[in-house]
Amino acid sequence: MASLLPSVWSVPSIFHERLGASVGRQRLMAHEGHLLLILHEVPEPGVPERQGVFFWRDPSGKWSTNVRGNGLSELRGLVTRYIDRVDALESAFAAAKSVERLFPVLRAATPIERASKHMHEVLQAAREAERQDKDIINIRDLAGEVVRAAELLNAEARTALEFDIAESAESQAKANRALAEAGQRLNLLAAVFLPLTAVASVFGMNLPSGLENVANPMLFWVVLVVGIGVGLLVRGGLNRERSDSTT
Repeated sequence: MASLLPSVWSVPSIFHERLGASVGRQRLMAHEGHLLLILHEVPEPGVPERQGVFFWRDPSGKWSTNVRGNGLSELRGLVTRYIDRVDALESAFAAAKSVERLFPVLRAATPIERASKHMHEVLQAAREAERQDKDIINIRDLAGEVVRAAELLNAEARTALEFDIAESAESQAKANRALAEAGQRLNLLAAVFLPLTAVASVFGMNLPSGLENVANPMLFWVVLVVGIGVGLLVRGGLNRERSDSTT
């Protein structure tokens, strides 16, 4: 099986043995003064595969990388690319005015936060393995700034998203309450006038009832009062049921 490391690297054979067919997680390998840093390029949202970047420090202190450029400069450049991506996401977050614009920021910030944490852990392990290498210390501290910035961005984006969702839910609840109150008012009006409408419909039928020949006009007012009274009784019953359901 072909090694992931460049064939020109004179690294200990144990490094080749410990590497699989894929990059795997970010980690440090140390053996007899050799350091091998296995890091990830800045992750892209929606892309599960991680692009590996390898950095080898031989016992003499010389750095090499599997990408073009000086090993130590490229290691610092990798951390700088994380910083640039976080800065771009912070600008996008500041310009986001809706939930739709917050989702892409959060989707990109989450894997960057996770990857930057692991990168910092690898650099800290390299710092403990080579305590005299000031370059590792400086790059590790730079990676620590990436972690703090990514954590802050992720937390702010999540808080903003939760606030927008809560605000939208509150607006929806207010609209639902307004609809319920409007429906309740319509029900109360119907309760008042439905009995009167029913009585008027009965007396409006062209069927003999014995009351069509009554000449006393008081009958009209009696029917009207009785109908409204029944409606008010029904309305009172509805109000009592409503108050009982809310207590």
